[in-house]
Amino acid sequence: MTKIKILWADDEIDSLKPQIMFLEAKGYQIVAVTNGYDAIEECKEQHFDVVFLDESMPGITGLETLSSIKTINSAVPIVMITKNEAENIMESAIGAQITDYLIKPVNPHQILLTLKKIIDSQRLVSAATTSAYQQEFMKIFSQIQASSDYHDWVELYKKLIFWELELENNQADEMKEILANQKEEANNEFCKFIGKNYIDWIQGRKQAPTMSHTLFKNKIFPKLQEGVSNFVILIDNLRFDQWKVIQPIISECFRFIQEETFFSILPSSTHYSRNAIFAGMMPLDIEKNFPQFWKNDVDEGGKNLHEADFLEEQLNRNHINKKHRYLKITNNHDGNALVDNILNLTNNDLNVIVYNFVDMLSHARTEMEVLKELASDEAAYRSITRSWFIHSPLWQALRRLEDRPVNIIITTDHGTVRVQRASKVIGDRETTTNLRYKHGRNLQYNAKDVLEFRRPADAKLPTPNVSSTFIFAKEDLFFAYPNNYNYYVNYFRNTFQHGGISLEEMIIPIVQFSNK
Repeated sequence: MTKIKILWADDEIDSLKPQIMFLEAKGYQIVAVTNGYDAIEECKEQHFDVVFLDESMPGITGLETLSSIKTINSAVPIVMITKNEAENIMESAIGAQITDYLIKPVNPHQILLTLKKIIDSQRLVSAATTSAYQQEFMKIFSQIQASSDYHDWVELYKKLIFWELELENNQADEMKEILANQKEEANNEFCKFIGKNYIDWIQGRKQAPTMSHTLFKNKIFPKLQEGVSNFVILIDNLRFDQWKVIQPIISECFRFIQEETFFSILPSSTHYSRNAIFAGMMPLDIEKNFPQFWKNDVDEGGKNLHEADFLEEQLNRNHINKKHRYLKITNNHDGNALVDNILNLTNNDLNVIVYNFVDMLSHARTEMEVLKELASDEAAYRSITRSWFIHSPLWQALRRLEDRPVNIIITTDHGTVRVQRASKVIGDRETTTNLRYKHGRNLQYNAKDVLEFRRPADAKLPTPNVSSTFIFAKEDLFFAYPNNYNYYVNYFRNTFQHGGISLEEMIIPIVQFSNK
């Protein structure tokens, strides 16, 4: 094994011989110099794994040496060691991207721990994470079997996401595989749970979680604050794990208040769930009360063109008299316009902004080979979401609100699941084309693969024909017709779809931030 090579620059290097001998005994190779000039020259001539740098040296200071070394090798970890605890020096060092900061005198074990943190951090973190998950494994298994209400399922799903993110950069592939199997088992049991309870929730026979049609009434209206501008940001198709990777970004500028969840209605698709959110009604009730606005799957034209009308009516119905604005962002031009106009929106009591990018990403990934490569799995899909958000007009717009008294609520309409297995469906030409749900007459399907509503009205779903049946794909299944079956299976396998029943599609976040 190649020795770790350390450059140690200190004008009192002779006094550090005990520390140097201790490290050499541990297998580290030390190159010692007494000033910044020599340190810079050594970095030009050879590669170092770590640099220990005294802040106060004759000739040029440690901070000046640090800057020069970073121009030679920007990636080398640098540990600043100093007697000076002045805040400005510490801030300058941190601003120059030091890896660690130690105050003299330093003992050998302190130095060793710092090295282990730098050199072995990934391995040590990976090992600790693996060990922690192993200890948690049986608890999760028991929780899957014991989850009996929606609170249990929310907590279980959050726990699975936590470990998925913790193990994301872990080299222990066997742990990832075990977790994936647990998630698969959890989804299997969750689908059974939804099958037993969904109709009772909709009919009011059992206590239901907050769902799409009760989101504004239960979770958003109570959070609206007086005396500030309230921004409700609905990012279409944002899964809970995607939310977790953008949360730290938002937390840099805004104060985190609360994280909650709600359940998407079925179908877990934009047409149904988002209209239900803005109308505060189930789709069947929307069709009855607003026949001029509702379109069924088989009807021509856009299905979400009247969200502003639904919002207006819901505000009036709940006697909420607030100056408000509804915006839908579907392209970069609209996003840039939002950046330019965001401060003017603070004159409103309530701003509701639908941001439609993540949903477009999931659909584009199905069609474009390059996106399939870029978002090949769950981790990559999260990474693209995070990268998009950092560079998005949405984040630029939100940052302009940093010093304004605002209340920010971030949510979504549904999630998405990566489908792996196909299930054959036979239907007539009026059968809907969605891969995760279908409705039509005389549908033929494998009953084990679906949750069926033979009477869609029980689930408050409208149908163009009285004899229509709704079916929803479970877990990671997707529907395929017998014609050209193998082609469509290969085309859609490993794509992100929504509309059916899974933890990923149905349990979704609503989060509150403030800068007050």
